[in-house]
Amino acid sequence: MRAGLVLYRRRGYDAPMQKQGALSSSGWIATARGLIQTMRLSQWTKNLIVYAGLVFDGKLLVPELFLRTTWAAVCFCLVSSSVYLLNDLVDMEKDRLHPRKRLRPLPSGQLQPRVALAAALLLAAAGIGGALLLNPWVGLVTVLYLAQNIAYSLYLKNVVIVDVMVLSLGFLLRVVVGVLVVHVANFSPWLYVCVTLLALFLGFGKRRHELTLLEGEAANHRASLDHYNLPLLDQLIGLVTTSTLVAYTLYTIEAPTALAGWRMLLTVPFVLYFIARYLYLIHVRKEGGAPDELLLRDRPLLLNSALWAATVVALIYIPWG
Repeated sequence: MRAGLVLYRRRGYDAPMQKQGALSSSGWIATARGLIQTMRLSQWTKNLIVYAGLVFDGKLLVPELFLRTTWAAVCFCLVSSSVYLLNDLVDMEKDRLHPRKRLRPLPSGQLQPRVALAAALLLAAAGIGGALLLNPWVGLVTVLYLAQNIAYSLYLKNVVIVDVMVLSLGFLLRVVVGVLVVHVANFSPWLYVCVTLLALFLGFGKRRHELTLLEGEAANHRASLDHYNLPLLDQLIGLVTTSTLVAYTLYTIEAPTALAGWRMLLTVPFVLYFIARYLYLIHVRKEGGAPDELLLRDRPLLLNSALWAATVVALIYIPWG
């Protein structure tokens, strides 16, 4: 019996079992990769805006508040990843019609829907639980952010103009969480306006990119695209572009809440260049589909953003006599 078993193994009859084990292992690795990809860790950069309250209220160098803000940002990262998983689950069939999105783990079959759903629930629970530990109000805003995104995934993304407004609300809620954590004293309300308008600018730019990329198939991918056209989007982008620049300029000259006083005006050229460069990328380079990826990929845009951030920190935190 033992000799027969040895002969069985020598002849390679157990190779299928070894191969099956290898496939099982590779399947788990592929699932893990697909899950991480669908969580979109690169888009966690959006949650850096949670630090706005800390930076612009002059409390960046307070260790306790920095750690609390970081905790809030991590909670938002977890909840936002659960939202990405849910959104891809809802859009799975439509994404198969998109030239790029069809390669995502869920549309391509790399990630099973039940695994994505379980991960989404766990991430949402962890993010909301962590936010509640900070502050009940922070937890409430985090729940509101999740509810808003669920409503967006299930219905609001199909409503023209409202779809982009809902996305901008998500950025505003991130800022609100940072403000609640820090208990701000010098935070200007104009920054709420600036963040909302900038998010609208990026959102309408994304819709324009989708419309030009998909052309006649745009409505099959996203119902709201059937109600957009390029002239309308160009006018909307022009409106929010001008409004963003005006709102930011008004913030910089509002001395009681701009800690750097009139010197904050020095940062306006960076904002102007950001808007101009982004318009160039949209209209000339035909980009703008994923604003966070574009920011990291386009070196002039990234350098300008880094210089703006460094200038803001220098103006607020360095004594200028």
